[in-house]
Amino acid sequence: MSVRTERPSSVTGHPGERAPSGSRSGHAHDPQARKRAARERLIVLTRLLDSAITVPGLRTRIGLDALLGLVPGVGDLISGALGLYLVAEARQLGASRWLQARMIGNLLIDTAAGAVPVAGDLFDIYFKAHVRNLKLLQKELGEPFIDRDIDGDLTSFDKQQDVIDITPIEPGSRRR
Repeated sequence: MSVRTERPSSVTGHPGERAPSGSRSGHAHDPQARKRAARERLIVLTRLLDSAITVPGLRTRIGLDALLGLVPGVGDLISGALGLYLVAEARQLGASRWLQARMIGNLLIDTAAGAVPVAGDLFDIYFKAHVRNLKLLQKELGEPFIDRDIDGDLTSFDKQQDVIDITPIEPGSRRR
């Protein structure tokens, strides 16, 4: 004897309703929410791959990319595959084919150079292909560049506190 229970399959939780195709979190009808989620995934994965850990002696940050590069043979391939996922996400956000090609070129350089024993591992520390690709994408989409300052806090280059007022002064008016 088997007991069949109906589980809610939609975002609203009503039995018998089907969730929209391709929707796992209810963002199927809201393209802005999907794009926002894709941007967040890009930023989080980029930081994980290129700048997750601070290395005190080198005064730099490394990520999973550099650590995976230590695994002979497959480490750089795994990192490259993760980078291709980022390119696919960029395409969903509207990246041009030219930008996608540049992003793949950065990944090829990172993967090929990283495959060289020892020298490739050092290269992985300083050549941050995923950060480069994220900045290229943000530039093309006209979005603010998000980076980490020295303390690890998020800063946005478009929200600088040192603002210079360049408002023109009308002839004969006094500026206070």
